[in-house]
Amino acid sequence: MRESKGLLLVEDNPNDAELIVKVLVKHNRTEDIVVVRDGVEALEYLCRQGRYSDRPSENPAVILMDIKMPKVDGLNVLRQIKTDPELRLIPVVMLTSSRQENDLANAYKLGANAYVVKPVDFQTFQNTINSLSLFWGEINEAPPSYVRRNPGA
Repeated sequence: MRESKGLLLVEDNPNDAELIVKVLVKHNRTEDIVVVRDGVEALEYLCRQGRYSDRPSENPAVILMDIKMPKVDGLNVLRQIKTDPELRLIPVVMLTSSRQENDLANAYKLGANAYVVKPVDFQTFQNTINSLSLFWGEINEAPPSYVRRNPGA
């Protein structure tokens, strides 16, 4: 089995976040899971700002992100990721409860790599998370991480 790669989970629902992390840990799908609770925190993490200014320069192999979040929603975070030359290659999977056609269309227009509706059934939810992490964390070849340059360096 190949070595798992880092994953950034952007999820404002603490119950969903806890369940997702438990499934990932149970199946040994990733060694490095970072959970952030809203779009602002996601951008701070990715851009190495605020409390994340000291995080390692390697970007996650994949981002699992909800759409409906406080402060900055997932579609706006996706827009910022996909327009940033240092972040745009990171695969982003929209993991959401939204079945709205507008959300689906906008996610793909903005560059989402996948759009997955969270299953309501507990076992199906676990199977979905396990399948996502297997593909994006182990099977898929992640793009190379780029080291952020210090402005003025």
